[in-house]
Amino acid sequence: MDSSDQRRARRRRRRLRVVIAGLLALAAATRPTGIGNGVVVIETRLGYHGGAAAGTGMVLTTSGEILTNNHVIRGATTITVVVPGRGKRFEARVVGYDVTHDVAVLKAAGASNLETVAIGTSSSLTVGQAVKAVGNAGGTGRLTTSTGTVTALSRSITVSDDQGASSRLTGLVQTSAALEAGDSGGPLFDTSGKVIGMNTAASAGVGPARTTGHQAYAIPSNRIAAIVDRIEAGKRSSTIHIGSTAFLGVLVGRTSSADLASGALVMAVLANGPAMRAGVVRGDVITSFGGTSIRSASALTAAVMARRPGAKVAITYVSQDGVKHRRTVTLESGPPQ
Repeated sequence: MDSSDQRRARRRRRRLRVVIAGLLALAAATRPTGIGNGVVVIETRLGYHGGAAAGTGMVLTTSGEILTNNHVIRGATTITVVVPGRGKRFEARVVGYDVTHDVAVLKAAGASNLETVAIGTSSSLTVGQAVKAVGNAGGTGRLTTSTGTVTALSRSITVSDDQGASSRLTGLVQTSAALEAGDSGGPLFDTSGKVIGMNTAASAGVGPARTTGHQAYAIPSNRIAAIVDRIEAGKRSSTIHIGSTAFLGVLVGRTSSADLASGALVMAVLANGPAMRAGVVRGDVITSFGGTSIRSASALTAAVMARRPGAKVAITYVSQDGVKHRRTVTLESGPPQ
């Protein structure tokens, strides 16, 4: 090939590259963009408590897998995921949750093409590092941003909520970002836009938090990722619950009188629930569930959560006149704990 033929061949290759680049650019321009920015609002109805609540979530998959705090959905009879500013609302079901570590994964029904967040690593966080928190501050349905810095690592706090539940959270990232109720479940970003934590508590009362000082706390992303992996794989554990929650239909407390049998004292009974159909009334004490002795309210809660909705379980309870009753109940599907 002489030099003129070589020049023509090079020009053809250049034109081909230009055409290919143009086609790629056109494809990128016409490809649909994701819906939202990866952060969503979560609205819940607390049917058995007669109320409502709001929080924040992070989109993990384009098809609507959502990460949030467990306390955001605790007690919820319905959960709605909202993409702010886009008019998109999706009913959601619970994929799984970890009460101990305050993590929950939801699935928004019928969702597609949602924008997702990018999960980063929390192992290299340092005190003084700049961070940005995004959430549904005040439960307004609009996303707001608060900036701050990492002020401490591996912090432990005790949190409690309006439903009377309390828990001890450990290994948290402490920041100076100003958070409000409704910010729970939202992302804590680093300067590169990666999620390095999930906002979960603050001195001002984010979600269930009642802590001292003026600091905010986030669950580190590395811990979240490990829990999400287990939930997605359907791996139950002593702390991780998968799928729907079994429901007996009672509110229980501890027995405080020597005249009462040892067990879980029934404080209230849900109308037309499994317990009521078995004859359980307020003031009874549940002493056995599924053949296992029940010594406390927490033991009964754990025993019920270990079962699946639809399971038939034998219970024993002692009425206020001291008579022991044995019944078989069919557990229903209830709110997450």
